[in-house]
Amino acid sequence: MKSRSTFCLPVLFAVLLAGCATGTGLTSVERLDLYRSHAGEPVDSIRYPARYTGWTPLGDGALALWTRPSEAWLVELSGPCQNLDHALTIAIDSRSGWLSSRFDRIYVNDSGLIPIPCQIDTIRPLDVKAIRMDEQKLREVRQQEKAAETSGS
Repeated sequence: MKSRSTFCLPVLFAVLLAGCATGTGLTSVERLDLYRSHAGEPVDSIRYPARYTGWTPLGDGALALWTRPSEAWLVELSGPCQNLDHALTIAIDSRSGWLSSRFDRIYVNDSGLIPIPCQIDTIRPLDVKAIRMDEQKLREVRQQEKAAETSGS
């Protein structure tokens, strides 16, 4: 079994190269790869507070659910969830304070019409500190690339 750091280095390198090539922020695919590289083993359920502090769409099949500023979960859905990456809001269907994979749903509201239910497939804890460090590294690399382009003009 590979250690997490051994696995993360190639993923981070690929994300850095892809990000530098585009010169823009991370795509949803790149961001999902980054979050997956810092996700732990799947859990069946998590204690869910009455409110979450935020969420980050990761394409149309996953999101990061922030339950506290320093605690987040990678929630992957059982299939594509229409308009998740453009949703205005989400709602969470949880039973008795627990959010369970394979049983609970995320509801996507992208236009104020009927919310779209999306089945939760897996829930994995995220290493928030490592994600933030890698995102900072990516920002620094992009700044250096931008400075190099500016000075080369």
